[in-house]
Amino acid sequence: MEIAVILAVIAIIFIARSLKIVPQQNAWVVERLGKFDRTLTPGLSLLVPFVDRVAYKHSLKEVPLDVPSQVCITKDNTQLQVDGILYFQVTDPMRASYGSSDYIIAITQLAQTTLRSVIGKMELDKTFEERDLINGAVVNALDEAALTWGVKVLRYEIKDLTPPAAILHAMQAQITAEREKRALIAASEGRRQEQINIATGEREAFIARSEGEKQAEINKAAGEAAAIIAVADATADAIRKIAAAIQQPGGEQAVQLKVAEKAVDAYAHLAKANNTMIVPGNMSEVSALIGTAMTLMNKGAKPA
Repeated sequence: MEIAVILAVIAIIFIARSLKIVPQQNAWVVERLGKFDRTLTPGLSLLVPFVDRVAYKHSLKEVPLDVPSQVCITKDNTQLQVDGILYFQVTDPMRASYGSSDYIIAITQLAQTTLRSVIGKMELDKTFEERDLINGAVVNALDEAALTWGVKVLRYEIKDLTPPAAILHAMQAQITAEREKRALIAASEGRRQEQINIATGEREAFIARSEGEKQAEINKAAGEAAAIIAVADATADAIRKIAAAIQQPGGEQAVQLKVAEKAVDAYAHLAKANNTMIVPGNMSEVSALIGTAMTLMNKGAKPA
């Protein structure tokens, strides 16, 4: 009975050491008598008890690795506190087992030294602008070195860049000054454009007023010319009508009467203007004046 129990225990131990179930996205490295033998893939595998053993177990998933924060010196001798995170994946379980005693520590240390080297070649302002360049440089350096460790470095991301408090305060002051400068420039450009618009408007208004005044003068001159022509035409027409009326019977007597009336009126106005009563000394002067006027009218009436 006791022998049967012992044999059963031995059988269970033998089976337990012989059957191995590897989970998905995992790889186990098997050594036979202390020497690398093979890599177990996901699923059920058989081992030789007491001869084979699982020496290393690796996850083939993408692994995020927090790179400890460190102080880096920029090209312009400014200290920066840099914190980052690294993503890697085991691609060769055998090399990951035997290429390095601890590939995680190796990757972390190499990431820190590479980061210090890259930032040391840049000025402070560039470190904030060129994060992608820094990340790419770190990934390239790590990926080349990690090939011998059976690890693929996928990407590196800087989580935080923290300058000293004094530098941060100076940067804030610089940003404030730059914004104020842009505001002043924008305001001056606005005033300049306003002055240009006002000057342009005044020039256009002056041109419009001068054009209006010019057109008004032209219209006024045209109106005066038309008025002069109309008065001349009316005067000429009146003269023609008077001349035609004189040729009618009794026309000369009417003209003599009209001239006599005008003479009398003229004497009357002279008397009022000088506060003196002026009368002709000889009434024959009036007759002579009328005769002279009639003679002139008869000469003007005769055809040339």
